Amino acid sequence: MMSDPTQLLQAISDGDPRAAEQLLPLVYQELRKLAAAKLSQEKSGQTLQPTALVHEAYLRLIGPDDQVQWSGRGHFFAAAAEAMRRILVENARRKKSARHGGHLKRQQMFDAKAIDQQPAQHLLDVNSALDKLLKEQPVVGNLVKLRFFAGLTNEQAALALDISPRTAKRYWVYAKAWLRHEIEAQE
Repeated sequence: MMSDPTQLLQAISDGDPRAAEQLLPLVYQELRKLAAAKLSQEKSGQTLQPTALVHEAYLRLIGPDDQVQWSGRGHFFAAAAEAMRRILVENARRKKSARHGGHLKRQQMFDAKAIDQQPAQHLLDVNSALDKLLKEQPVVGNLVKLRFFAGLTNEQAALALDISPRTAKRYWVYAKAWLRHEIEAQE
């Protein structure tokens, strides 16, 4: 039994069916912390729980359809951030669809004040701007995915992207300003 995530990722890439079972316990807590951090930023009433987000992301990463060649731990967590991003965006789109009551305003039972539906739209706006940023500046866009969608710290994201923490901090400041400008221009 291997205990190094990098070796297990390579074994998964090589087609070892037992490696995926061994990997989950090693990375689960870290993935769950990332998911919990991201979901804590969402508005209350979020129906997606950290455990469900981790499980869905893990299934997408290690699913039978994908034969990804993992280049290491950083690559895996970057892919996990992307998977979590896609899940959250899909969830926001689903909630906004008419079929799921997207045109309706939620109201609290007792004070009947309308709850702002801003978070779902905000997430979609960020995702749209991020897609554009990824095309123009992939490293900066990937940093945003790791920080915003996976909840990584600056140091963790820098390690995953193989850049210095100082560069990651500079990119993060730039990315926030760029995204804000892009989102305001969309409105």
